[in-house]
Amino acid sequence: MSASPQPASPAPEIVVVLVEPAGPLNVGSVARLCANFAIAQLRLVAPRCNPLGEEARRMAVHGQAQLEQAATYPDLASAIADCRRVVATSGRLEREELPLEGPGSALSWLIEPEADPGVPIDPPGSIGPRGSSGPGGTNSPGGINAPVALVFGREDRGLSNDELLQAGKILRLESSADYASLNLSHAVAICLHELRRIPASTAPPGTRFGVQGPAQAPLLAQAGALPCGVPDGGAGPAAAGSLAASSGAGATSLRGALEATLADGQDLLLEVGFLHPHTAHARMAKLRGLLQRAQIREGEVALIRGMVRQLRWATTRRTP
Repeated sequence: MSASPQPASPAPEIVVVLVEPAGPLNVGSVARLCANFAIAQLRLVAPRCNPLGEEARRMAVHGQAQLEQAATYPDLASAIADCRRVVATSGRLEREELPLEGPGSALSWLIEPEADPGVPIDPPGSIGPRGSSGPGGTNSPGGINAPVALVFGREDRGLSNDELLQAGKILRLESSADYASLNLSHAVAICLHELRRIPASTAPPGTRFGVQGPAQAPLLAQAGALPCGVPDGGAGPAAAGSLAASSGAGATSLRGALEATLADGQDLLLEVGFLHPHTAHARMAKLRGLLQRAQIREGEVALIRGMVRQLRWATTRRTP
């Protein structure tokens, strides 16, 4: 008997993230754009200006609520930890670890509906990344209901390579080669306008971007539970449960869960000598790029995390 497609998730909440904005006029203008395009959340990463100053407020006009409620974060990783999909913008012409895409394909992917896997990825009582069941953990209620993020870089130098590698796709707006750099608020305006123009066939049902229409939800397998602890006298974490989790189950992984898994993996690879301190950053950047291109899902992150824990247990186990 063939399985029927799972229902698509509700339209995702879209958040706009500005990394280290330096111009209060730009911040205020982006807040106004968020109001224009019904974006409820504006997030600021280490702003280099006063986002609530007179200049920013003057440019926000009727976007005062978005400006006043804008949350600030110390770095990009914390700003997008609860997001399941991330598109970052780049004005660079050189080849990136992730290929550059136009706004049509990148933004359609950003708000593409997820199918509901129907079961939690972790069993009750299991822990999330770094021992937390909070935001970004595999027990987090995010998953298919998590927000998606559209990230913009600094006015003077954009996003760093490390920041770009935290995105699932990198968007580039076409402009003249003689003067390719766009004003920050202008770039935000173009991207939000392009989101509005996404046709109903690619937009999630009920989304404010595009006309409401039927969703083409992908068929997703259900995930099994992955163990998280080492039972006394057992044979390591794998003995606590089955490792037969579907490798493709669940919604796209939350950024925080993936980053925590990568951090665990890096620690283990350093311990066993596969990585060395002076080359670890570069080699993990390649791995991060590989996983981003694969659009890794919750069940796959849980599987990798279980493997890392099992291997760590095996390396510390006392042999008779």
